[in-house]
Amino acid sequence: MFVDCLMRWQKTTNLIAVSTLPELWTRHIADSLQLVALAPAANVWIDLGSGAGFPGLVVACALADRVDARVHLVESNAKKAAFLREAARVTGAPASIHNARIEDFIPSFKGPVDVVTARGLAPLTVLLGYVETLVKSGAQALLLKGQDIEAELTEAARCWTIDCSLVPSRTAALSKIVNIRGLESRKG
Repeated sequence: MFVDCLMRWQKTTNLIAVSTLPELWTRHIADSLQLVALAPAANVWIDLGSGAGFPGLVVACALADRVDARVHLVESNAKKAAFLREAARVTGAPASIHNARIEDFIPSFKGPVDVVTARGLAPLTVLLGYVETLVKSGAQALLLKGQDIEAELTEAARCWTIDCSLVPSRTAALSKIVNIRGLESRKG
């Protein structure tokens, strides 16, 4: 259902790069699903910059049989947020769509969070600023990053103390998942 909805909307709204359509199942869906295994007991997720629903809506679909599951999808683009609402409706996924800027959403969010995710959103130094308060309140951050992650970590270490591990991606040989358990700004 999700893929059918995505393909219908893709005809009029640029959700994913057309060049990646032949690899939809591995590059987007399996890439998103691998996060569930890294936080198997997590029920409340926040996905930043959800776009076409990767990884957030895919994770929500995977958690659909859990009574307490909820994935909050944060997307500032109104057209993409409309797609996410429709995709959540047709799949019955336990997702809440927030058409908001990340900077506005995070300070206003109330409630516990188990995991915060982002994929293809921003450089690591920017992402760390977004996830800091959530990680400090106990959330695990799972950030999908590409082949330049070592350089991004080196840059981020100038401003942040990061308790993290790099998990090899199951779908892209050069990609990693930055699994963050602790985070502290080095700014005075």
